[in-house]
Amino acid sequence: MVVRFRPIVTSGFALGLLLSDGIASSLAAEIELPAVTVQGQDESGYRSETASVGGFDDAPLLDTPASISVINAALIKDQQARLLSEVLRNDASVGDSYAPIGYYENFVVRGFSLNAASSYKINGRTITGEQNVALENKQQVEVLKGLAGLQSGISEPSGVINYVTKRPEDVRSVTVSSDDRGSGYIATDVGGWFGSEQQFGLRANVAHEDLNTYVEHANGQRDFVSLAFDWNISPDAVLQLDAEYQSKQQRSVPGYQLLGGTTVPDDASPKKLLGHQSGSRQVGIDALNLNGKFEYRFSDQWKGSVSAARSKVVIDDYSSFAWGGATSGVGNTFTSEGNYDIYDYRSPDDTRRDDEVQAAMTGLFDTGGLGHELTFGTSAFRRVIDKRKPVNEWIGSGNINADAPTFTPTDVALNDSHRNLDSRQYGLFVSDRIRLNEHWQTILGGREVRLDEQAFDSNGTLARHTRQYVFLPQASLIYKPIENVSLYTSYSKGLSLGGTAPWFAGNADETLAPTTSRQIEAGVKYDWRRISFAAAVFQTRQAYQYARPDGAGAFTYVQQGEQKNTGLELSANGWATQRLQIATSVAAIRARVSGSGTPEYEGHQAINVPTLRASVYADYALPWVNGLAVLGGVQYSAKKNANRTGNVEVGDYAVVNVGSRYTTKVDGYETVFRLSVDNLFDKRYWRDAGEYMGDDYLFQGAPLTARLSASVNF
Repeated sequence: MVVRFRPIVTSGFALGLLLSDGIASSLAAEIELPAVTVQGQDESGYRSETASVGGFDDAPLLDTPASISVINAALIKDQQARLLSEVLRNDASVGDSYAPIGYYENFVVRGFSLNAASSYKINGRTITGEQNVALENKQQVEVLKGLAGLQSGISEPSGVINYVTKRPEDVRSVTVSSDDRGSGYIATDVGGWFGSEQQFGLRANVAHEDLNTYVEHANGQRDFVSLAFDWNISPDAVLQLDAEYQSKQQRSVPGYQLLGGTTVPDDASPKKLLGHQSGSRQVGIDALNLNGKFEYRFSDQWKGSVSAARSKVVIDDYSSFAWGGATSGVGNTFTSEGNYDIYDYRSPDDTRRDDEVQAAMTGLFDTGGLGHELTFGTSAFRRVIDKRKPVNEWIGSGNINADAPTFTPTDVALNDSHRNLDSRQYGLFVSDRIRLNEHWQTILGGREVRLDEQAFDSNGTLARHTRQYVFLPQASLIYKPIENVSLYTSYSKGLSLGGTAPWFAGNADETLAPTTSRQIEAGVKYDWRRISFAAAVFQTRQAYQYARPDGAGAFTYVQQGEQKNTGLELSANGWATQRLQIATSVAAIRARVSGSGTPEYEGHQAINVPTLRASVYADYALPWVNGLAVLGGVQYSAKKNANRTGNVEVGDYAVVNVGSRYTTKVDGYETVFRLSVDNLFDKRYWRDAGEYMGDDYLFQGAPLTARLSASVNF
């Protein structure tokens, strides 16, 4: 940071006052002091001290009894991240779980999968997760690891991802970028305040991207636009509105499957598009996210808010899909020789819509010497899915070591669209942070959830109608021996939506009833100077959902048994020295299944969950070149089981990333050049060995990728 003081002109009398000792009581001449340049270190960086995902409002991480990581705009920009997977690689507790190129991404947190129906939010309101949310208008991405029943109602035990949007400010910037494959990217960020009292604020983000991916035949494009509006109606009333729309078209890239169900493919190229058909269509995903919040301060102690949101995604899902070797009698794996079947998959107009509204009150008061921060309110949420029974027709076969032949596409007519799910939940919640004294706090709360859910079969016939009342309690105890250290322990109960049976199960497409989960956690957080340290241990239990083998090739999708994940998380974020900042995390997880009724699925690590994962990223400002910093990091993952029986695994890997950032002025405008090189040593590895709709898939990591960008601030 450079601070420049203007030349100061002062009279002798003023100088005498400044000297304050009576010397030079009057001077006839004026004294002009020369301009002074002071070099200092910018206080901003990768460290964030607050997050809103852990409660109902923005709160210090030190006082939040949960494991939360925050990846802010500074780190997102330096890593030139465009996808959530590129953001979440900074958190060792998070891994990919069926996140193919050209489709929407899925993730595992603490060994449990996130759910597209409930695990993703923008500004605290739920969005449809079947989209790759744009990052151009996001101030930070918050990851709450673990149960969030009090905050979110129905949600997965894995946690919640919350995107926080940028608010209006005086900004005018343009960013252009390209990579070693010739991709093109341009984005603008424009904002400001206006009105007689500067009470209105606007911020607009626009981006276009030509996607030249490393996978052959899988290029695409993306367009994005967003608008944020703030209105300071009065000193006590604020209205905030956000709207964003994104359209993306790109071929979906199928994953590999185990050869003969027992072997990981050798020498597989990450650049090959399995099952490619020249006439196949791209997958189109159009996403609209709207949300708004009105907040009114009744007094210095009490405030209220009303927020609402709508999220709608329409997916035109087309794919020449490589799957199994059914024609060779192998089933849902490739053959031992690497042969696979090719299916012409079509499911256009796949529509998901979420609507949510919430009203809350927060107040501060004392009773009997105890300080209270009380929050209570109500919420309503509805999710509907309208889709067709997909066309999924076999058209031919291919081999992983050769380009697929061209086959005649299917002429089977599309099925009619129908309601697949109509899920409504209503909640009453209360949370009270009680300050017992200067060292001890407790947070007690809960949410009463009323679920009214209708699930329909593939023909649109009502298959299940669930009405359920569940109380989700949460209790935490916080001890702060000194101001910058906190120790906490917490207990919580959650309710998760039931899974959907895969197509090969006897109850195909059936959505099971919701299931409960429980979690205990303990942790410590320490803020030292400009760096934050955190450690947490946890144990989470959830009903096990899977396609149970019934013999003779038959399966039934059931909730039977339990998966218990126990783990340790460590992290450090902030300035380690005046010139070095770091963002690091480590996670060790033991994930086991018991009571499933299928012994071969038990007694070993769960599928796609490594026992150890780590992430280190650093930024060092070079002392001999003002404005130049070198960046770099490593992502490490231990080996992972690639199927539920645990007899096949993919190896461990370490991926090295490097980069640089140079800040200067071009024609008087601040300009930032960024260079990033991911997978510096072109490591071949399996980043994802997850499961989707009952089938196991393997996805390789990206090869060496170099990206260069320039951002100009006007």
